[in-house]
Order: sequence, then C-alpha cells, then structure tokens
Amino acid sequence: MALRIRLQRQGRIHHPSYKIVVAESSSRRDGKYMEKLGIYEPQAKGNSSELSMNLERATYWMSVGAKATDTVAQLIRRAKASAQK
Repeated sequence: MALRIRLQRQGRIHHPSYKIVVAESSSRRDGKYMEKLGIYEPQAKGNSSELSMNLERATYWMSVGAKATDTVAQLIRRAKASAQK
C-alpha cells in the first residue's frame, strides 16, 4: 500500500481550490482518501488564507512512508517557513 500526500481538486471551473489529502497512489485524483491535512486556495482574495495545513500530521504521514508529490512538497516547505516567522 503506497501512500501519497497529494492535492484533490475542488471548486468551480476557473476557480479551483484544493484539499491536501493522504491517499493510496492507486486511487483516483478525486477519489477516496485516508485523511485531510489542509486546504490550498491559489486564488484567495482579501483576508482569506491561501494555505492552511496541519504540519504535525503531514510529518507523521511522511514518517510512516507516505511520499508527497512535488507540488505538495513545495507547499509543505512554504507552510514550515511561514510557521517559523
């Protein structure tokens, strides 16, 4: 059972938002997932946050063998950098 931390697309046409989820690598992009770790909204406006993620759970899943996709790995680095400020 290979686990991936990846994005699951939500939202409307031309206005996407994404859930950051842990899922089996063989499941479909918008299929079942094991746990929701956060939300990424690339087109966030105003006071709303672009990225919110539970870093503790992401670290846990990576420690038990889940691999993050390239995009999610970049988002995790960004979340860690903003948490240190």
